[in-house]
Amino acid sequence: MELTHVDVMVEPDRMGDAAFIRDLALTRAGVRDDGAVPVRVVRRSIDARSRMPRFLLRVAVGGGERSASAFRPAALGGKRAVVVGAGPGGYFAALTLLEAGIRPVLLERGRDVRSRLKDVKKIYSEGLVNPHSNYCFGEGGAGTYSDGKLYTRATKRGDTDRILDLFVSFGASADIRVDAHPHLGSNVLPRLVRAMREAILGAGGEIHFGAHVADLILESGRASGVVLAGGEKVEGDAVILATGHSARDIYELLHRRGVLIEAKPFALGVRIEHPQALVDRMFYHHSPRNPALPAASYRLACQTAERGVFSFCMCPGGFVVPASTAPGELVLNGMSLASRSAPFANAGLVAEVRPDDVPGTDPLALLRFQAAVEQAMFRAGDGVTQRAPAQRVPDFLQGRLSGALGKTSYVPGVYAAPVHELLPEFVTRALREGLAILGKKHRGFDSAEATLLAAESRTSSPVRIPRDRETLMHPEVSGLFPCGEGAGYAGGIVSAAMDGVAVAAAVARRMKK
Repeated sequence: MELTHVDVMVEPDRMGDAAFIRDLALTRAGVRDDGAVPVRVVRRSIDARSRMPRFLLRVAVGGGERSASAFRPAALGGKRAVVVGAGPGGYFAALTLLEAGIRPVLLERGRDVRSRLKDVKKIYSEGLVNPHSNYCFGEGGAGTYSDGKLYTRATKRGDTDRILDLFVSFGASADIRVDAHPHLGSNVLPRLVRAMREAILGAGGEIHFGAHVADLILESGRASGVVLAGGEKVEGDAVILATGHSARDIYELLHRRGVLIEAKPFALGVRIEHPQALVDRMFYHHSPRNPALPAASYRLACQTAERGVFSFCMCPGGFVVPASTAPGELVLNGMSLASRSAPFANAGLVAEVRPDDVPGTDPLALLRFQAAVEQAMFRAGDGVTQRAPAQRVPDFLQGRLSGALGKTSYVPGVYAAPVHELLPEFVTRALREGLAILGKKHRGFDSAEATLLAAESRTSSPVRIPRDRETLMHPEVSGLFPCGEGAGYAGGIVSAAMDGVAVAAAVARRMKK
């Protein structure tokens, strides 16, 4: 029969009853069940607007199964592209190049995903930050140890189904094709990243870890490769820069070599942490939640007198983690495991930072502003460990030190500090206004059960590397293809992966000419 889609509401307790959902969908579609009509859930979300949250399902009735796309490498020709960075932008670019018969030579400054975990643990246990292998740098990129959210609003930039299909083909749960806000979990992503690496190597690609790019090979306005820190040259027919939003030395390199870059707005603030039970109560309207419901999450935004304030990278049932990429700085992020079962929820709560907030026309001005805030946060502590300054929300609003801090998920520890003074004044002002607005909308959001930990500063890159809209190549450097979050064209795993696919396709088109 002809394919049709229907929307049905299902109580949490009935979500495991496939026969019930089938009958409900067929009735809504006006189709008699002869036992042969295909019925499948294609989208699953939660409607928590009423006092009793329910699942909203979009169900396909009739038609056939959607054919999932898979990785299909082609025979390699003589062309090769240098890909800098092994995050989602770099890995999905490499997969796409292989499908076009182009050999990717992938260079990653950090270590493989298993070895990288040892470096991450040293940040917790010893306060030691390896500037090349940490929460942001290393195989898999920043998202590997940051929950693995696969939701994106950038659906017009590429084929999200293609990205999700590839994740499933490398071992992800098929649920990510259905959930409205899919995630993988930081305990699952490393396995998928390894599977991608094996596929790239098996198809003839090259991957080199500990390969820190120190220079570009530029001749007559053309990029033909890179120079590694040890002096080794790696040449190719194109260079894809997919270095992530924290590769400050790459921005410095481009600026030093006269390659056009631009200052880009970003956002800065804190991680706000609540007990997960409080978040469930705020957004599901009761606690404890029904066991069939996932840990409640949120995405919040409001406009203050001066600038926007919004939540970022919300991690239900998760942990606040140290995400510094160099000694002498303090940067926070959030992560969740696949189960999202930890007792706390956290999210970035950040305010816009615009180019006109920092004087001068230096394209690196916002980057240096960002770094200065992170260094000030580190100096405010003991100057040795990654202990974070913290403040209960009512004390932040009133401008006073917290007399006592509650429990937190942040393993390196916290100490009572005047976060309202450590942040830039305009950020504090915006966050105070934003918390007042959000606290009125969501009872308990600004309560004493909420703790602010500083600072959340790596929301996105403070620099954009421009590129031509059609060719996706740098407008002044032939053969140089900026890609992903670090170039200013993505904001998460899926959007970075889609950008990697788009850039690799642009490289393939150019090489065919």
